[in-house]
Amino acid sequence: MTILAPPAPTPSVLVSRPRYEGANIRTWIGFKHFMYLVEEAVLKWLRDQGHGAHALFHRHGLGTEIIDCSVQLPAVLEVDDEVRAEVVAGTGKRLRVQMSVNRGGQDVVVLRGHVTVALLPETDGPVHRPAPAALATWEAPGLDAATGLRSELALPAGADPASVLMPAGSGAFLWSWRAPYFYCHFSDRVQHSGFVRALEEVVDRFLADRGISVGRMLAERAWIPVVSRARVRLAEPAHMEETVHTVFQVDDVLREMMFSGRMDCWVHRGDQLRLVASATILHGYAISRGPDAGQLARLDPEVCAILTGGRP
Repeated sequence: MTILAPPAPTPSVLVSRPRYEGANIRTWIGFKHFMYLVEEAVLKWLRDQGHGAHALFHRHGLGTEIIDCSVQLPAVLEVDDEVRAEVVAGTGKRLRVQMSVNRGGQDVVVLRGHVTVALLPETDGPVHRPAPAALATWEAPGLDAATGLRSELALPAGADPASVLMPAGSGAFLWSWRAPYFYCHFSDRVQHSGFVRALEEVVDRFLADRGISVGRMLAERAWIPVVSRARVRLAEPAHMEETVHTVFQVDDVLREMMFSGRMDCWVHRGDQLRLVASATILHGYAISRGPDAGQLARLDPEVCAILTGGRP
């Protein structure tokens, strides 16, 4: 008997517009909303294969979870742009996403990205059946098994997590927050987009802590942070209402134009801190008004020193 392989996944196209919420400076859209559009495009790809997130949960007891999303943003996205997001199957378990807009009769690429999705058994699922054959390689027994990004740090009894996560001289910034239900999926864990929000917020808090807040730099120099690359990966579940200890640190300043940073998110369990998510981001500053609006600003030595060395 001949066993037929499942049909190859078909490409999918989402036509949409960014949310008005993301237009915070002029009419430019922030990186978080690029990543929201990627998520919507991936969900549509699943529906177009005949296995949307609703069907996977109710027919198979599986939760659909983005566990890794990496994006490059070569051009700006404006609030009224109509975005065409194409999703195709990539290598292994990854999907490739490209987003473009039409400007002056020309298609302009505004995002290139890769996304990895996992299908996870959910306690609250009404049934529990194996994933559809076309998506079988995406099924995993748990989030940590799907990501392979396990990491832990010993926390001595009675020690403050800050003493472990912010060693002297590291230049790291720590922000701890309670995981709210509206950042969660399936009555349980913080979803990928929750950590995208955390990445945006921890950078904002880091800059304010260093004395170069977004508001100050906007008022004094007409500078606004702009992102050209970002990646957010899940590691283990961060459960609803756990405290997430989020560390951000600038790794380097590149050509006096961009700074690269890293976010790591930890939860305290027993005598350990467990990594639940990790992210990287490449930031610069765009000039927001005047004749040079939209161009990248050059980072002067004072700003570079603050970014890499601490408070002024």
